[in-house]
Amino acid sequence: MRQAIVYISGLLAGHLTEDESGYIFTYDAKYLNVRAATPVSLTMPLRARPYYNTTLFPFFDGLIPEGWLLDIAAKTCRIEPKDRMGLLLACCKNCVGAVSIIPVNTRQNG
Repeated sequence: MRQAIVYISGLLAGHLTEDESGYIFTYDAKYLNVRAATPVSLTMPLRARPYYNTTLFPFFDGLIPEGWLLDIAAKTCRIEPKDRMGLLLACCKNCVGAVSIIPVNTRQNG
């Protein structure tokens, strides 16, 4: 399981998790009460219920570099281009725009 904290304009907006069944995005309860809260995407409006998907949500996938920049990022970070969550965690801490993705260090139980 891999997790990230999603910030919008410096505010903790939500949590993104990848597990064996896919991806879950949940807005932070405090963020939902912020008067100026904005959704991460028009396709993911503000709501308390989590969003589920078997593949990385298109908005988050769109933050990952493409083309030659993807090749450089994948080689530099030693991440397969198909590992979308890995690339998101490695490359999207300081995205252009209002959204930042900060990895959460989690231990695997084994």
